[in-house]
Amino acid sequence: MSKNKIHDLIMIILGNFVVACSVSFFILPNNILTGGVAGVAVALHPVFPIDTVLMIDGLTIGLFILGALLLGKQFAMKSVISTIVYPVFVTGLSQVATMFPKDTFVMPAYVATIYAGVLVGIGLGLVFRVNSSTGGMDILALILHKYLKIPEGTSVMIVDGLTVLLGVVTHGLTPALIGIMSVFVCGVAIDKTVMLGMQSAKNVMIISTEWKQIRRILLETVDRGVTILDGSGGYTQAPKPVLMCVIKQKQYPLLESSVLEIDPKAFIIVNDVHQVHGAGFTSKHVVETDEAAY
Repeated sequence: MSKNKIHDLIMIILGNFVVACSVSFFILPNNILTGGVAGVAVALHPVFPIDTVLMIDGLTIGLFILGALLLGKQFAMKSVISTIVYPVFVTGLSQVATMFPKDTFVMPAYVATIYAGVLVGIGLGLVFRVNSSTGGMDILALILHKYLKIPEGTSVMIVDGLTVLLGVVTHGLTPALIGIMSVFVCGVAIDKTVMLGMQSAKNVMIISTEWKQIRRILLETVDRGVTILDGSGGYTQAPKPVLMCVIKQKQYPLLESSVLEIDPKAFIIVNDVHQVHGAGFTSKHVVETDEAAY
């Protein structure tokens, strides 16, 4: 097995462990109506009063089988590890939780929902970073997308909405609203975890009649490479070179002041960039030419 595959396997297992910690220590002890199979198990418990851990295990395995049948082998290969380790972790950690004094993990609902959302988001983010799947309720969204041609984002919203609606019916409005907060926190945590360690930067596009002087300042003062794009005015159709420069965020104030000092009428477009690879951003690379846009 290659190092990359070993790394991916570790990330999948670690991610599922973190999610299971959230379920065992925050969601189940406090009956948090969050997303995923844990939220569905909590919502269904008043209707089907069986052990929630067993319900989570059953839903996870059952949804995996459904996904394998309807979504194919490629989906099954991406989800099989999570389907195996997640129920094991939830079952084991739930037993660990019972070893602590009673009510150790019982806390105000708003506290539990925030920490549950953070941990679930981190765990899912770790799995998503290696382009794998956690299975679970995502399978229903993928099935809706495949067979009803509903966009994936809309499918996820439908599944989450039905989960919340189920929680309203079985637990009431307030617990469901608290659960929505957990889903929101989870989404933020997923984004932060997926982007962790990636190089943030800004992509700057500059249009100016003084482009030659600005180009020199960017290279010498701001110390970034520049790419010159061919442009033309939409009305005059006159040639207008466009300077493109990718910089680190902290360099933007220097770039802006340097450009406006040369040409106060310069047109500057700035976009956030969440990941950059290459010279000046990856330590292994060295800037060797001013033809690259960094």
